[in-house]
Amino acid sequence: MSTRRMLGVPLLVTALLAGACGGGGENDGGAAGTTSPPAAGSTTATPSASASSGGRVTIPTSAFADLPPELRKTDAQPMEVTDALPGLCDQEFRSGGRSVTASAAMMSAYKQPKDPPENVPYGTLHQTVFAFEGTGAADYLRRVSGAVADCRSFQASGGTVTVRSEPMAGTGDEALLVTVSRPATGLDGSPAGGRTTSQILVIRVADAVTVVHDQGWEGTSNDPGLADDVARSAVRGLDSWQR
Repeated sequence: MSTRRMLGVPLLVTALLAGACGGGGENDGGAAGTTSPPAAGSTTATPSASASSGGRVTIPTSAFADLPPELRKTDAQPMEVTDALPGLCDQEFRSGGRSVTASAAMMSAYKQPKDPPENVPYGTLHQTVFAFEGTGAADYLRRVSGAVADCRSFQASGGTVTVRSEPMAGTGDEALLVTVSRPATGLDGSPAGGRTTSQILVIRVADAVTVVHDQGWEGTSNDPGLADDVARSAVRGLDSWQR
């Protein structure tokens, strides 16, 4: 099976929330981020004004996780925030509220250090970055932690999906690791026997939060041993952007 290289983008500029949901309703950022990947040769997009602050907020590609070369299978490319955010029992990871000033998402693929170049990727990372104002970032992580704790299992195609969450000590200002286990299926959705796992990292650094959904390639399990590497890379990106 051949693997197509993804096109890297030097700068990713988000469309800010122009109509944040009222009454505390959930909002995943709508069309935040680019609506489609920029054409080859495109380097920037025009930022929009923030409805909440009146300024312009830019989330650069440098704010995203940059895996070390031995793990990087493809360069990252933009994707829709709504497609990047995972869903469990409900829309636990949507941003919600008026304190979000920007959001953007990117996807990339990773490999094992000793994989030959012709191998397909080992897994994929769908990463979302939210920028908040005020106490929005801490409020978001607290709300997500509670929602995920309440979602211990749910029914999906193929059977029961189980969810386990735990804090990640020493990661960013605060962080949560969510491990999801589901019945294994083939590419056509038929039962394959056994179970597969994926992981979701939710990390806050100052006024930003990133959600990284780590999934194995084409329905296989991710590599839990890479969680710390991914977390460190995500923290470096947020930290360098904000500080």
